[in-house]
Formats: sequence, structure tokens, C-alpha cells
Amino acid sequence: MKIVIAEKPDQAAKLAAPFSFTKKAGYFEVKPNTYFPEGALITWAIGHLCELKAPEEYNASWKKWTLETLPIIPERFEYKVTKTKYKQFNIIKTLVKRPDIREVIIGGDAGREGELIIRTILKVCSVNKPMKRLWISSLTENAVKNGFANLLPEEKTRNIYFEALSRSCADWLIGINTSRLYTVLLKRNGVKDVFSIGRVQTPTLALIVKREHEIANFKPEPFWEVEAEFNFNGKLLKAKWHKNNVTRLLEERQAIAAANFCINKNVEITNIKKEKKEYAPPLLFNLSALQATANKAFKFSPQMTLDILQKLYLKGVVSYPRSDSQFLTNEEAKTLPAILGQLGKLEQYKNLLPPPVTSLLNNKRFVNEKKVTDHHAIIITEQVPNMANLSAEEAKIYDLVARQVIAAHYNNAIFSYTTIHSLVDQRAEFISKGKVLLEEGWRKVIHHSKDNADKDELLPLLQENEQGTVVKANVKKGETQPPNRYSEGNLITVMKTAGKHLEDVELEKVLSKTEGLGTEATRAGIIGTLKDRNYIEVRKNQVFATTKGMLLIEALGESILTSASMTAKWEQRLSEIGEGNASPQVFMEQVKKLADKLIADAGEREKEWAFNQHDVEKITENNPYTKKYKKEKTVVGKCILCDGSIVDHGTFYGCSNYKKANCKFSVSKKILGKTITQTNLKKLLTSGETDLIKGFKKGGKIFNAHLIWDEKERKTSFKFANAK
Repeated sequence: MKIVIAEKPDQAAKLAAPFSFTKKAGYFEVKPNTYFPEGALITWAIGHLCELKAPEEYNASWKKWTLETLPIIPERFEYKVTKTKYKQFNIIKTLVKRPDIREVIIGGDAGREGELIIRTILKVCSVNKPMKRLWISSLTENAVKNGFANLLPEEKTRNIYFEALSRSCADWLIGINTSRLYTVLLKRNGVKDVFSIGRVQTPTLALIVKREHEIANFKPEPFWEVEAEFNFNGKLLKAKWHKNNVTRLLEERQAIAAANFCINKNVEITNIKKEKKEYAPPLLFNLSALQATANKAFKFSPQMTLDILQKLYLKGVVSYPRSDSQFLTNEEAKTLPAILGQLGKLEQYKNLLPPPVTSLLNNKRFVNEKKVTDHHAIIITEQVPNMANLSAEEAKIYDLVARQVIAAHYNNAIFSYTTIHSLVDQRAEFISKGKVLLEEGWRKVIHHSKDNADKDELLPLLQENEQGTVVKANVKKGETQPPNRYSEGNLITVMKTAGKHLEDVELEKVLSKTEGLGTEATRAGIIGTLKDRNYIEVRKNQVFATTKGMLLIEALGESILTSASMTAKWEQRLSEIGEGNASPQVFMEQVKKLADKLIADAGEREKEWAFNQHDVEKITENNPYTKKYKKEKTVVGKCILCDGSIVDHGTFYGCSNYKKANCKFSVSKKILGKTITQTNLKKLLTSGETDLIKGFKKGGKIFNAHLIWDEKERKTSFKFANAK
């Protein structure tokens, strides 16, 4: 007898559905049939039933977060059963160890993660029975039966298991070590919080913080434009002054002079240029493209879109959701006419079907075997849903996928672009632009895809050399705008195209060949992690970096942890492991060396840190770790400016009334290379002057001085003694 292990309960139910079966506790018992002559058991995981052990489970001394224990590198990585999932794990373990079970079928999602989940369970169960792999892209009855009729040999997918395992262990190694490293270093510099660092999440955060700085540092520049309206025998034409196709003037007086010059002057049409452009239907969806579209159309977060799509997949109405391809193979293309035939029965698609193009088989824009990796593009299946049984959100996502497939079977959209050049009084040049939709094509199908074509000016019918007069001329002031913040949909796209941010051409190629930062399956989760860690906030669909997120990126500086380059190199090597062309062992040895280097680099980086009191207070005021760390802050004395207490924050001494009374008393702990001790600060607070401090350094000179409190300036200054 065979046992099939699915990744989720709903998936297991779909795998059992085509057969006669009995529901048991934690599994289905399938009766003998053509595909399973002896019958079969179909059970399920609940996602990751097993997880990598925590550091302290390898070594008790690794429980405490200290620099002395780093780097944490287990001799060999081990998995354990997730506490809340023991019940289902024990069911699987009992079933796979039954003597009548002679073959195991890996039935997880057809991808790296599904491979890792099921093989890890079998490894923890200490089961070593013959295995086969079920590899399907949809859960319709036909797809399930076809998959069981064409099971892959286990060795066919073994390398992608090694790839997933290597990725998991390497991410654990770098994440555990760098998160502890920077949390401890920042803590001793006055920042009391836990900082999570990850190979993908941290470069993603760096991109968001970079945009935050671009917005903050942006200085708007004013400009002026001259807008005019011309009358050609009753035909009105709006136009803008321009010179060499530039319509903006940087000085207001020039704009006013140009507008005044035009009043009541004659105008002549000097040139009319018409151009016809065709736009092909958009590509089919992969997960990133669908997440970006759903975010723009409905403000759905990437995770929400993935969750909805997963439900639709488990209902059998769309294909595998975590696909990174936007193309189909010939086999899928052959099924589309029948699928669209079924779809035409639904009321909302009747006026769109049958489409103008009956088949995509010879259309390389959509059908390209070489560009299909593990899975083809996300499409609808022949199992058309009853829309009344879908939630409102499910109906919206299904509609996006359905319309994208229908649009692929439509003709190009065709626009006519017109540019009119005018000359006022033989001197001032003006330009008018407009476009007209000549053929709707696929735009009839994708109604959410509105662009500026709907807003463009309709131009009157004019001829070259036609004469007219200037009706009015106005000056319009504008300002250059900072770059937009990312939406969550933009962020998904930016992560996918992260190679564009690299200066190294070779690494850029690697990231464009792989999947950028993260994978189709993980990007939504990465954004969720950044939210959970309080690194970013999403307000009105705009992504903001928090003070905590900005401080972490500042602390990391020009580290490979903030660059997409490390991910590029990793993805290149991991891809080679998945193809069987690289050694997982060699890769892990390199990762261990990297952990050592990152620890050494952090020590040097710490010397450059200088965090101000405002940033530190803002981070710690509302986080769950504040209470835990408050007792560790030392009160040095009473504030000179108010009745507050002066507290040692690690890198500076600051008043406890900073927030309540806006007290500005603050003394850096390190001044011109010398550490101001608590003893000296106490003397400053009580007598207004420290002991003589030797060895201040400035401009190559060394001097000794007392630090004193200047009551007039309300700040510290030097009282010199024996300057050298």
C-alpha cells in the first residue's frame, strides 16, 4: 500500500476527491482503484510540522544573548516537531511506519518549500522507504488523476530539497548570529530593543529607508509654465510654451514676459505629426504581478492576495499560486479554448466570449516552454466556480485572473497620437499633445487598467499653416515633487527587480535570472515580518520606514547585510544546488565563514555609531521590551535644568523629563575621543565641573581640560589646563 503526504488538510481532501474514500482521524483511506490497486492512505501536514531547533537546544550556554557565544554554529542542523503540531505529526509517523506501507508519495506543493516540508517530516520520523513525487499545477480532478498516473521518481526532485534545506539552514545561521550581534551591540549603546536581521528582509528594509532619505532630503524647486489658448476660426486649441520640448521655465519673470508677449498676437500651425501605436495584451500573471495589480486595484496587501489565491487554488478554480512564470507550455495553451468555453457560461463574461483569437498556441508572447520553470503562469482552470459561493474578495481575485486570460485572446489596443506645433508672432513656440483610442482591443476586457488615455485632451481637426489668434495666455506655477513612497504592491515589484539597484553587472544578471529579493512564495511574508518587527508602517497603502527601521540601517551602514549583492550570490549558488551542479556542504562552509566576517565587521562599525537621544527614546517608548530593560538604566544624578533625573543611556547621558517636559539636557558619553565617566558626570551635575580629563584630541592636537557647565549657553564647554 502507498501513503500520500500532502502539505495541508484542504489539499489532501482535493487529492482524495477523485476516488472512493473513508474519512479517518487525520487521514483519508482510499479504496483500491486503477491508480492505487491496493488502496492508499492520504494524510497531511499543517504547513511546517517541523522546524529547526533553537540555539539553546544544541547548547545550553547559547540561550543567553552575549557576544562571547558568537558565532553560534551547530555541528549539524537538526529539526524538531513544532509544539502545537505534535498530534498530526504522530498520526503521520504512525501511518508511515505501518509495515503494509511500502511506498511514500511526496504530495506537498510542487516547489522547493513543499519538498522541504514533507522530506523533513520523513527525516524526523526516521523513515527510509521508497518514495515518489506528485508534481501538479492545479487541483482539479483531471490534474490530480493525471499526476498520480505520472508520478516522478524521488531522485528527480531531490536536489531542490537540498536547495531548500541549504537556504533554510543558511538563513538560520546568518539570522541568529547577526540578530543577536546587533541587538547586544545596540543595547550597550543605549538602544533597548530586539533587532531581527535577515538575508532578504534587511536589504528590503534598506531600499525602503533609502527612499525615506530621498524624500526627506528632497528640496522642491519652483518652476513656471506658460499655458495658452488659441482660436482657429472657432476651433479652440490649448497649448504650452516650449523650447526644445522643455515646457518649464526656472524664472517667473521669464514666464510672465512670455505670457505677456503672446496676448492678442497671431498664431500659426507649423507642424502636425500623427503616429499610430499598438499595445499588445498584458502578460499573464505570476504571483508578484498579481499582488501588485490587486494592491493597485483593491488596496489588498500582498499577503492578503496570496491567502485568497491559495483558497481559490484549494477550491480547484485557479492554478498553482506561487508561480514565478508568466508563460505557458503548449499543453496548457491547448486547454484554454475549452476553459474559456466553460467561463462563457458565467454572466459577467458572456459579452467578452468567445474571444477574437481562438488559440494562443503560436503566440510566443504567452506560450514559451523555455520560460516555464517549476510552474506555468497563474490561470483559471476548467472547474468554473459558482460566483455566489465565493467571498467578495475571492471573486475580485478570480476576476483579475480570468480577465487576464481572456485579454490574452484579444487583439492589440491601438491609439493615434497627435502632436501640434504652433508659432506665436513668428517667435514663441507652443506645443499641444493628445491621443485617441482607435481600437479598444484587449482594453475592453481589463477595465481596471485605466491610464492617461482616458484623460488626454481631444484635439480639434486642424491643418498645417492654419492661422489663428491667441485668446489667452496664463502663467502656472509648479514645484518639483519628491519620489513617491512605495505602496505594498510597488514594494513587491521592487523586491523582484532588486538587481537594478546593484552596480555590479554580473550580480544584477544573477538577480534578474533568479527572483530578486525573496521568492514568489516569501515576499509577502517578508513585508509582513518588517511590519511585525516595527521596521515599517503601512498607512493608506503607503510604506513608511519607522525610526527603529532607519536606526538599524544606519547601524549596519555599508554592510553586505543591507545590499542585494549577498542575496544575488546566494541565489546563484542555491540555484546551482537545485540543478545538481553545486555542493550544499561547500555552500554551508562559506556561510559559516561569512558569519565570522560579519561579527568582525560589526566591531569596527560600532566605533562610528552616534545615536541621538530623540531617536533612542522614540524607539524604546512604546516597545514590549522597554520594561524589561528599564531597570538596567543607571540614574547618575539630578538634572541641572529641571527636577528630572540624568540617566546613562549607553552612548549619552540624558534627562528623564525629555519627553514630559521637553528637557534638552544631554551630554555625549564620548567627547573628542575621551569617555566621560559616570563619576565625572556626577561632579559636573553637583559642582558644575569635572576633574581634569587628559587626552582630548582635536585636529591632530592633544589637550587636557575640565568639562564645565556653561549656565549662559546652557551647554557643556571646556576649561583648559596646560594645552599641548
